[in-house]
Amino acid sequence: MEKEKQKLIIGRRETVDFPELGLFGIIAKIDTGAYTTALHCHDMREENGVLHFKLLDPAHPEYNEQDLKFAAYSQKEIKNSFGEIENRYVIKTLIKIGHKRIKSVISLSDRGKMRYPVLIGRKLLKNRFIVDVSELNHLSHLSQNSE
Repeated sequence: MEKEKQKLIIGRRETVDFPELGLFGIIAKIDTGAYTTALHCHDMREENGVLHFKLLDPAHPEYNEQDLKFAAYSQKEIKNSFGEIENRYVIKTLIKIGHKRIKSVISLSDRGKMRYPVLIGRKLLKNRFIVDVSELNHLSHLSQNSE
């Protein structure tokens, strides 16, 4: 019988990093109702087979105006929170939640009107995490208590 992996308990919001994108300490909403993980981007465009985009908004404290480029990307139809189908760019990149580093598929979306720039969906959560909705930044509290 295969040994089951230890699942990490997380809260309904957690601080996450995207090391390959140079993005650290971003508050993410954990959403078990969403299937995919989404990251807020703007100024998305394709030029000569390369996807260009900027992360976050100028008002966000982590905004750095950097024009990111991805040659490996795709497009996928994804249902948004209003039930409407959107055609979104999708990339594969590393996300760090607590001590877990996960190479994951992330959809790029204009989340400018949303409270959180990152939404973590159940595809990334499955078999890795248990969500305790009574907790906020559960992993941050754990690391503070262990110091």
